[in-house]
Order: sequence, then structure tokens, then C-alpha cells
Amino acid sequence: MRLYLRLAWRNVWRHRRRTLIIVLAMAFGLALMMFYDGLVAGFNQAIYGNAIKVLGGNIQVHAAGYRSAADQDPLLPLADGAAVVKAALADPQVLAATQRINTGGLASSREGAFAVGITGIQPEQELPVNLAAQHVIAGRYLTADDGDVIFIGKGLADAMDVTVGDRITLVGRSNHQQMRQRTMTIAGIYDLGMPDIEKSTVYISLSEAQTLYDLPGQSTEVAIVLKQLGKEPAVIAALRPVLPGYEIESWETNFPELQSALGTKGSVMNIFSVVILMIAGIGILNLLLMAVYERTREIGLLGALGLRPRQISLLFILEGTMIGLVGVAVGIVLGLLINGVLRQVGLDYSAFSSVTSYMALAGGRMYPEWGIDKLVGRGLTVAVISALAALIPAREAAQHEPAEALHYV
Repeated sequence: MRLYLRLAWRNVWRHRRRTLIIVLAMAFGLALMMFYDGLVAGFNQAIYGNAIKVLGGNIQVHAAGYRSAADQDPLLPLADGAAVVKAALADPQVLAATQRINTGGLASSREGAFAVGITGIQPEQELPVNLAAQHVIAGRYLTADDGDVIFIGKGLADAMDVTVGDRITLVGRSNHQQMRQRTMTIAGIYDLGMPDIEKSTVYISLSEAQTLYDLPGQSTEVAIVLKQLGKEPAVIAALRPVLPGYEIESWETNFPELQSALGTKGSVMNIFSVVILMIAGIGILNLLLMAVYERTREIGLLGALGLRPRQISLLFILEGTMIGLVGVAVGIVLGLLINGVLRQVGLDYSAFSSVTSYMALAGGRMYPEWGIDKLVGRGLTVAVISALAALIPAREAAQHEPAEALHYV
């Protein structure tokens, strides 16, 4: 076998121009897939990661019994919200963990009443990860000491025909299923570019929510934001032993429609990967067939020297495999170089932010990931395709009769 490997490696580089064409074709295909993987991962982080922040974080911790009554948005206080936050922040994957109170209610003005989700938050702790807080277009964000003050979205402000300084009436259900009503002053308005979400969520300070909904010093949820999308299972597995008696769930459970959209997009994108691989495989097959026809006399000489057809076939398969491995190595370097540059400069998508509502979550610039999550599978696939593409040329080479091949011009 060592002899075949040495012969195959030598033959790979005998025709450098042809080999370089094949290697570059394969490398470009793999680099394109790495760029695509990095681009998709960057989109996931920019769009779905931000959507998850808007919807309440990657992971939510609730009191026991919450899931069975989740449709009713129950006000079940946590036994020790501060301890849950401390345990979450001890995990290196956690970017932020904050206490919240969530309930449903109505916001009304002279224009009418609108159903909203009322969220009591810790303003200072949520500022780095709360997109609403980072997109204030009028007035100001909340502070921990705010009372009788509300922070609403542009979509709701437009629907209610109100602005900063106006007062609206907020009605919500308390811990004892009683309806609590409070007239509040609008401190600020946020704009996410998504009117549906802006109409459905209003924010008040946690201290105000505790007073209004009869939950002194308590919270009903801890929202956990991670540094990277996809790390939820590992973090949940680490939290469960240290937080017994709590229900710990990821966004995939709480927002299944978002998970479905992400899965559908991933399936569609995988089809494009298959197309790219097929194109690369056809190119390799074509180039190796050319190599067989160019080396007909050489193949005849090998047969005349005593090599059997299967040995000649093995030699060509080894050549195809080696070219594939070299192409994979070059492709990895090229892919890392492309994604590395784009991670620094980013891609400007501001012109497309208004195409669909979810594109507004991507912001003005998107930064791809390294694209290495599927690198092992991609690289092995390219190497296997190069070996399979060599089967037909190898069979063609093995069928040449030595005497006839030696007279080939």
C-alpha cells in the first residue's frame, strides 16, 4: 500500500496546473460552504438571537406549576429570585440574568383599550441585553426607582395616539386574581421596527410591578440571556442540579413557532449545501476523466509492467482522494480567511432592514461566525465526493488493454 500511496502522491503533482485547478475548485466549494455556514450562524445570532432577547431571553426560570398553567400567564412567585440569578450568572455562557414579573392586561386611552403583556423589569440590569432599552426614540428608558411610569413601543403609541408625557390607564391581574388599575405617565417610547411586538409589550419597573400586583420583594420569572444561541441545553443541564424545584425551560419550549421557523430555514439551507457539493463533485469527475485520457499511454505502460486492472483503479482512487484532502486543507484556510475578514468588517444590511419585519432585528450590520460548526462533516463530505468522483475515471483506466493503450496517440 505504501508504494501505491507514493505513486499516487507523485502523480498528483506531475501535472501541477491540472491538480491546482481541481484543488482550487474543491477549495472554493468548501470555502463557499464555510462562508455560507458562517453567514447563516451570523444571521441566527443577529435575527433569532435578538428575537429571543425581545421575547424574554434564551432561558426562563419559573416556579413549579408554571408550565401546566402557562396559557393563563399565572403569577407564581419564585421562592428566591436572587438565588436563581446568582446561580445563573455563575455559568460562563450566561451574559445576563434578571428578575421579572409578567402578567397580562389592558392599556387604554381616549382611542380605546389594547391587550398588552405587562413586564416588570430591573432596568439597569437589563439595559445591556434589552433591545427595547437600546432603541429609545422619544423620552427615556426606565430606572429602578420609577413609580407610576411606563415604557411603551412605537406601535402602541401610534395606535393609542399618545406620546411622551401623556398618561394612559394600565389594568393588570394581581397575585390574587384581582384586577389592579393604575394611571401612568409615558416616560419613553421604543422602536424595534416590529409594530406587532411594540403593540403587545409594555414595561414598568420591577418595584412598581411588585407594588401594583401584590408581590412585595418577589418576582415570577428569571430571564437568562446567553452569549451564544444554541448553548441552552448545556446551561439548563448545569442549572437543574443547583436549582431543584424550579421549572427551567429554553426559548424552544416557550416559543415553538420561532423554533419551527429556525428549523425550516436550516432545512432549506442544507439543500443549497447539497447543490454546492454536487457541483464540486461534477467538476472533480470531469477533471479526473481528462486526466485518464491524457495518461492513456502511461496506463498501458503500468499494465505492461504487471499491474492488474484493480491495482490501476486503486491508484486513480488514491489520487482522487489525495487531491480531495489537499482541496479540503486549502478550502479550510480560505474559508477561515474569508470569515475572519468579514467578522472584522461585517456586512451592511441596513438597506434591507425594511424588507420584512424580522430583518429589522438584524440591525445595520451583520457579523458572520467562523463557520466551523459543520466543518468536520463538510470536509469529510468533500473528501468522500472526490474519492467517489474518481471511481468512474478509475474504472475507465482499468479497462484499457496495455497493448492498445501503448499505441494510443
